[in-house]
Amino acid sequence: KFAGPMQLHSALEQSKNLVSIRILQSITPAYAQQYIARFGFAPKDHPANLPMALGAGSVTPWQMLAGYITDAEGATLMQATNRTAGDASIRAIDERNAFVMTSLLQRVAEYGTARRAVRELKRHDIAGKTGTSNDSQDAWFCGFAGSTAAVGWMGYDTPKPLGSRETGGGLVLPIWIDYMRIALKNEPETLRVQPDSVVERDGLYFYRDPVQGGPGEFG
Repeated sequence: KFAGPMQLHSALEQSKNLVSIRILQSITPAYAQQYIARFGFAPKDHPANLPMALGAGSVTPWQMLAGYITDAEGATLMQATNRTAGDASIRAIDERNAFVMTSLLQRVAEYGTARRAVRELKRHDIAGKTGTSNDSQDAWFCGFAGSTAAVGWMGYDTPKPLGSRETGGGLVLPIWIDYMRIALKNEPETLRVQPDSVVERDGLYFYRDPVQGGPGEFG
């Protein structure tokens, strides 16, 4: 149900998607449609309209995973050669954007619809997002911790409802946790270094310098 005005971090934690729609409306769907190409998604599969903020486009679990682990050219980072650490020219997004988005997704795993992940895995570097499509035909959880990313999806080959009460947090998150419990067994928690371009206020992170201009200048 409608919960009134709220900050983005609270909306992501609670899956209150109207906030995401209003952000998309502000930057324009056409800008977002082109921007997602940075992560390897095909703009043609994501129509430039407001439901795009709700996942109305078409994407496979493998494509979703690639969005976490490839660079701006679509090359898999773990296989790339002749790259220089810290070279901003090969980033899909700049370091302040990456840091702030990671912190927002960590809050989802700490306080929001995926809080079971932190509670069961007992580590605080987990970040991710649950997802449930209309009529519960698709259930998702996409997330990462340390240097390991994993994506889970559940649905039927021929789309039909999974059940009126089924969600990504209820169906897929437990599977993701079981997998990550093994994958992260010997991997220490990752402490992501706060860049100078980001400031902390009351436990939340913000760009030190506000973004200026229209959609073409958003970082």
